[in-house]
Amino acid sequence: MIAQTKIIANINKVDIVVIENGQKLVPIRPICKAFGIDEDSQKRKIQGDEILGSVATLSVATGADGKNYEMFCIPYRYVFGWLFSINSKNVKVEAQDAVRRYKRLCYDILYQNFSDHTEFLEQKQAAMQQQLDKVQEVRAKFRNTQYSLKQESERLNGIKDLTFEQWLANNRQLQFEFVEPAKDEDSVTKLLK
Repeated sequence: MIAQTKIIANINKVDIVVIENGQKLVPIRPICKAFGIDEDSQKRKIQGDEILGSVATLSVATGADGKNYEMFCIPYRYVFGWLFSINSKNVKVEAQDAVRRYKRLCYDILYQNFSDHTEFLEQKQAAMQQQLDKVQEVRAKFRNTQYSLKQESERLNGIKDLTFEQWLANNRQLQFEFVEPAKDEDSVTKLLK
């Protein structure tokens, strides 16, 4: 497979490339040049890292002059972690702010990645508690309504069962005792049992 080189960024007027030859590899030389950091010390740092050292490799890439060179590379997916490890005090002055902004962004992304699940669970628990409170409130209202329905149904049945003789005996008046519905849940529960 013929390796293809693509420019993915330009830092301090230096093209940052990806070599695609079955996997995406990034040569560290252009990045070191853009940041003004020593390439050899970064190579040693990468090789000494248990993760980066295991994935670093040499690959042929086309340089800025159009010629092919063998370059020390790391997989594209690991570049972001390596860049995060670069101390902003060690880079060119004009690149220091960019490196600091990048590192802050990495901290934010790491925080979001590891805290989002916790935040989701906290929000879910709060929403569940709020909904549980609403369900309990509706249940209490439902019980009160059931009790009121029972009382009013009994009154309706009392009116249906009222005889003409009872009406006459009551001085031609329909008078009934009306009981106020219970206000608290305990009294409703007691009355329904």
